[in-house]
Amino acid sequence: MKLAKLTLGAALLSGAATAALADGHAKELHFIMCGGEVRAADQAVVDQFEADFDGVKVNLEAVPWGTCQDKSLTLAAAGDPPSIAYMGSRTLRQLANNDLIVPAEINPETPYQPGVLNTVTVEGTAWGYPHAFSTKGLYINCDIVEASGQECVAPATWDAMYDMAKGVVDNTDSAGVGLAGKDFDNTMHQFLNYLYSNGGVVIDSASGKNMLDSAQTRETLEFYGKLVDVAQDGPTAWERDQLRDLFNDGQIAMYVSGPWGYGQHNEDINQIVAPVPAGPSGESGSILITDSIVVFKGSGHEDLAQELAKRITSGDSQYDLDSSWGLTPILDYAKLGKDDLYYADGIWPTFTSSISTGGPEPLVEDFKSLQSVFTNMVQGIILQDDTVDNLVTIAGEELDDAL
Repeated sequence: MKLAKLTLGAALLSGAATAALADGHAKELHFIMCGGEVRAADQAVVDQFEADFDGVKVNLEAVPWGTCQDKSLTLAAAGDPPSIAYMGSRTLRQLANNDLIVPAEINPETPYQPGVLNTVTVEGTAWGYPHAFSTKGLYINCDIVEASGQECVAPATWDAMYDMAKGVVDNTDSAGVGLAGKDFDNTMHQFLNYLYSNGGVVIDSASGKNMLDSAQTRETLEFYGKLVDVAQDGPTAWERDQLRDLFNDGQIAMYVSGPWGYGQHNEDINQIVAPVPAGPSGESGSILITDSIVVFKGSGHEDLAQELAKRITSGDSQYDLDSSWGLTPILDYAKLGKDDLYYADGIWPTFTSSISTGGPEPLVEDFKSLQSVFTNMVQGIILQDDTVDNLVTIAGEELDDAL
């Protein structure tokens, strides 16, 4: 893909700043890159960075996701922190609360998409530079829907979605919808897609206040429980990637996933992707999830690390990541002078339209505790272990403990 030249990264670094940061002494920045690979675009940024700062060397270490975040945390806790790391934004509160990272120096003129900075912000302070971003949509197999005698039109509301799913169940051998309920992080993510489409809030990003115990959450949990009647058997045994397999096998008519899902589905499926339907108290939204670049405290050259973080999350480097990985655009590239935008048509309007109405993956110190809050609540309604009211009340109390 031909890229138009973007100048934001260059603009962030003036000649005066270069002189101020380069002090003539050899310095090595340890850069941990979660994911197990170094992209050519990232390497190009690092190479230019080393060329701009005489005596500076960047040790770029790619580490698989399974061990990467633990490695960064262990090094930092032991007093030998990496200079900089690419990791899940879900770790930011833990890192910040333990005084292991420094706030991100984000240029206020950087045109992030609405809501993106909320994914890295704790009580008003941004702790990471957002670097990879996703929203979600509802994938629908039109062949199954039409075989049930219905028109394959995107449902705008929960009621319309349920009616379509019920029609599939009543008139075909397929389930109407794929529902995630396994003890896994995307059970929480799937639920939050519906909660944010119903005007719900989990944690207020400015005050840090717990907002989960609400009428919107009760409506959402009630709907999730209602979907069990038109879902695949045993939702507590399934997570999102397994729902993709059911979709490919024609066993479910619809499920929620990210933009990458379109290319992962069988070519012979007549599919459409629609916004997550709106609940009775909100408008269509999505969970907003990012990974980010963080600058660790105690390396002795946080200033250089900040500069590298700014470069790798801007300009051509960031656009290359978004477009090549098939991610929702993290920046408004039109404002940076980019034309021929990859997300201007096709499925992309579905995934960009929900940015402004979406909500962030909640930031807590112990992510597994947060995951348990939602898993317990969702599994409770799927298995009919308790009432909606009690389950939400308990979840609110458990979130207080997690915070």
